[in-house]
Amino acid sequence: MKIKFFVILLLSAVFQITAQQKLTPKATVSVVTCGPGEELYTAFGHSAFRIFDPISRIDKIYNYGTFNFNAPNFYLNFAKGNLIYQLSTTNFSYFLRAYQYENRWVKTQTLDLTPQEVLQFYEFLENNAKPENRLYRYDFFYDNCATKIEDVIKAVLKDKVVSSNSHITSEKTHRDLIADYTKQFSWGKFGIDLALGSVIDKKANKDDYKFLPDYIFKALENTSIKRENTLKPLVKKTTKILGHRSLESKNTFLTPFLVFFILSVLLLWLTYKDYKQKSRNRWVDFGLYFTTGIIGSIVLLLWFATSHTATYKNYNFLWAFAPNFVVSFYMLKQDLPKWITRYNSLLLVLLVVTILFWVFQIQVFNTALIPFFVVLAVRYILINLSTSKK
Repeated sequence: MKIKFFVILLLSAVFQITAQQKLTPKATVSVVTCGPGEELYTAFGHSAFRIFDPISRIDKIYNYGTFNFNAPNFYLNFAKGNLIYQLSTTNFSYFLRAYQYENRWVKTQTLDLTPQEVLQFYEFLENNAKPENRLYRYDFFYDNCATKIEDVIKAVLKDKVVSSNSHITSEKTHRDLIADYTKQFSWGKFGIDLALGSVIDKKANKDDYKFLPDYIFKALENTSIKRENTLKPLVKKTTKILGHRSLESKNTFLTPFLVFFILSVLLLWLTYKDYKQKSRNRWVDFGLYFTTGIIGSIVLLLWFATSHTATYKNYNFLWAFAPNFVVSFYMLKQDLPKWITRYNSLLLVLLVVTILFWVFQIQVFNTALIPFFVVLAVRYILINLSTSKK
């Protein structure tokens, strides 16, 4: 018992000594940028701060991209868009080991700072890492691990920093930027296009690019710091810690477009068969209405019932019409009610509006949906024709 107490006392003393460590003039501040991984959630890379002092043996990572799975109502809050992330700290070697295991490149940009400025960063990050300060509400586009880098730099250095976005020469939307990083995840990209709304189809301004670690990295290369009425590059040295490695594509032979194309050909064949036989496959109609109704309901829930900013104004609800869920059960009847004709005419109008929204870039839809749109239009017309003849 005494030995156990002594060990606890010793560990506590070591912790206190470590916590009280001071930085020496050799200490540096670096921004760490990590490359994409082989899973969708790692596709966009990562950013963090590193404080390194070879004399005091401090080598610490400050990571704004972590969250607590064990937090109360975590999954409910996640679904509702109340994403609470936190600043966590760890030893740089542990952090690096994880990225080495995940086969991802890592680079550091050492900032050209005075010892006093390094100390200011250290104190700011240490204070931000306290339990009462470390939590923040995450937003994929406007408040994430990458945007926090510039936020902290501006908070510490204030008007000493002069940023330039001259490296950005393209005009892209947020959806375009997402597409750049999800090419190897065709199904993940399909899900993103389905869940996120028209708000991500507006042209991104140059600051908007900085939700991506790569663009924060490039922005820092074009950022200066004022020194006695002159401007000097903020980044003193860029170091490759882990080299670039080729990633294994997660795309399979069955891409969304191929799956929807094959499904659409089958449904069109069944529709043609129904037309020739002057009949109607009730289960096909039930499946189409039920599926589009469920998708539409989820789209509307993400729009109106959550705090996700990127799911706002999602016009996928036009073709995936939520009331179809209820109507699908009428489709199981042999004789359809007369109002179905007017209802299907509305669905056809909504399909046309969807196409117009796509043409005029109000919202960009996933190309895999093209053959499915054809099936929906043909099926709605067939049902109207068969209903009107009765």
